[in-house]
Amino acid sequence: MSFSILTPAFVYDEAALRRALSWLAPLRAERGFKLLFSIKALPFVDILECLRPLLDGFSVSSLFEARLAREVLGDKGVIHITTPGLRADEFSEITRRCDHVSFNSLAQWQRCRDRARPAGGRRGLRINPGVSHLGDPRYDPCRPHSKLGTALGVVRSALDAGGADLAGLSGVHFHTMHAARDLSPLHATLARVEEVLGAWLWRLEWINLGGGYYVDRPEAVEEFACIVGSLQRRYGLEVLFEPGKAVVGEAACLIASVVDVFPSEGRQVAVLDTTVAHLPQVFEYQTSPALREAVRGGRYRYLIAGSSCLAGDLFGDYEFSEPLGVGDRLTFDGIGAYSLVKASRFNGINLPAIYAKESTGRIVLKKRYDYLDYRDQWVNSADACEREEVGPWRGEARVR
Repeated sequence: MSFSILTPAFVYDEAALRRALSWLAPLRAERGFKLLFSIKALPFVDILECLRPLLDGFSVSSLFEARLAREVLGDKGVIHITTPGLRADEFSEITRRCDHVSFNSLAQWQRCRDRARPAGGRRGLRINPGVSHLGDPRYDPCRPHSKLGTALGVVRSALDAGGADLAGLSGVHFHTMHAARDLSPLHATLARVEEVLGAWLWRLEWINLGGGYYVDRPEAVEEFACIVGSLQRRYGLEVLFEPGKAVVGEAACLIASVVDVFPSEGRQVAVLDTTVAHLPQVFEYQTSPALREAVRGGRYRYLIAGSSCLAGDLFGDYEFSEPLGVGDRLTFDGIGAYSLVKASRFNGINLPAIYAKESTGRIVLKKRYDYLDYRDQWVNSADACEREEVGPWRGEARVR
């Protein structure tokens, strides 16, 4: 890519975004299921606009995401929300902006059931099938004592008690996977849901399968079509699917420049003008992202480091066919999901500029941050006339 690009730079590929959704386009047309993009993975508005013609709407997890999604969709398109943190003071606005609300627990549902209905009238319950397929409990919705969704046993007990606690619900939602390359976990999850709640599914109108799956091969599309068709045929359910990482994950890269190279106890360290604060999952997962310029078995080996003061700001060890020097550029691939949305300015290091690679191949600057963006995050709002303070001794609130 052109060296006129400012680094660090987040570059997304519009053609790759459309390609990721193209696999499901025929199925969406033939089966009539609803395809939503989970904007928590990457809520940049230009990307949402690029995806909008290929979607039925968006999946959101908060009021702010719901507001952004509705701004992009206007009065056309579906918005589904589920969150364990549903706030009483936000619920009225959420119901105005969202068509589907999946309550995270029966307690949450019972507190809100008599309040306003969502714009589309669809109220559902997030269920937790308890079928775990992820080895790391930090990212497993089905971990023991999970906060994400109502356990099937709790729902079963409510049904056995006559179902009054479930009256008014028209659908169910679950989300149990992350970046699965095959659909066997979905088969197992649905089998468990049908085993426990099958009779209830007949009385519902819709089911949301969540996301976490790559449906990007002909055989996967065919298998997914069978799953959708079975739910429609056996229970008459409208089916929703809301991928996130599967849409944007491979569609973006992070370009960084080498700003220093030096030896450290027998190893060569190359410092970049980016940081793991820009790719937080590198630190969270303790993994090394794919580096385009690296060559397995290359003669020159470097520990690639970020430029913050954090000792663990490290991307990993990589090998190269040529030595690295100050000014060289390196490209981390496959980082489109959960990078920008989690990125921070730790140490005051600026966020990456955002570029789009258009279908013509042209690279266009979409957003650049500067010092004022950093400053605005840390100074008082100039127009704040009133501010609530907490008293140091009694915890009382007062307004000045």
